[in-house]
Amino acid sequence: MLLEVNEIEVHYGKIAALKNISLQVDSGEIVALIGANGAGKTTTLKTISGLRPLTSGRISFDGKDISRMPGHRRVVVGIGQAPEGRGIFPGMTVAENLLMGSYARKRRNGNRDEELAEVYELFPRLAERKSQAGGTMSGGEQQMLAIGRALMAKPKVLLLDEPSMGLAPMLVNQIFSIISEINRRGTTVLLVEQNAAQALQLADRAYVLETGRVVKSAPAHDLLTDPEVQAAYLGGDLDTEVRADDNAGT
Repeated sequence: MLLEVNEIEVHYGKIAALKNISLQVDSGEIVALIGANGAGKTTTLKTISGLRPLTSGRISFDGKDISRMPGHRRVVVGIGQAPEGRGIFPGMTVAENLLMGSYARKRRNGNRDEELAEVYELFPRLAERKSQAGGTMSGGEQQMLAIGRALMAKPKVLLLDEPSMGLAPMLVNQIFSIISEINRRGTTVLLVEQNAAQALQLADRAYVLETGRVVKSAPAHDLLTDPEVQAAYLGGDLDTEVRADDNAGT
């Protein structure tokens, strides 16, 4: 098991944001976290990456307890994150933003030119605009830059927080295709996504969060056909669509 979150609690002042949350991510998986706004999805990712302190519980990564490890050290051991809202450096060029992603690895061996080339292969648009200031690019391009910057840290697990937020449908499809390719190339993915239907179609397994608790966990395809999940997060009955996808693959 690559990542294990065991009964963690997190507070904002006196308010409990996460309440005994447990989840697991195996190497090579795409695991999705779905739920309404305020359910605790982003807080869960921030806690795993070390940006929010635990009140109680334990987080293990690659066989080691990282519960009290500082966030910058978690990047070094293999946890990368593309945050909600992208968080790029708007005044820096695309190339400079990407190099910032490898900053924590500055004492490691590795050819940054090769790593940049890998990101540019995955995101040709970034290669075209490597000298352009990040803040002048479109929302979709900035999302590509945020993911590319996270990949420059060579993560074992990539935490993605709302990668499709604010994007046009065509760009959403492109971003999800890229996430699938990142996973195919060997990076484990933990995905928070408001577009629950698309997230579940992409993921291997998923957890449903409500008010800081995990209320369901199952293979993603099972949740796609779960009536309660359909009613709450998928906008109605998707049985016909899911059956059509299944038939297309047979």
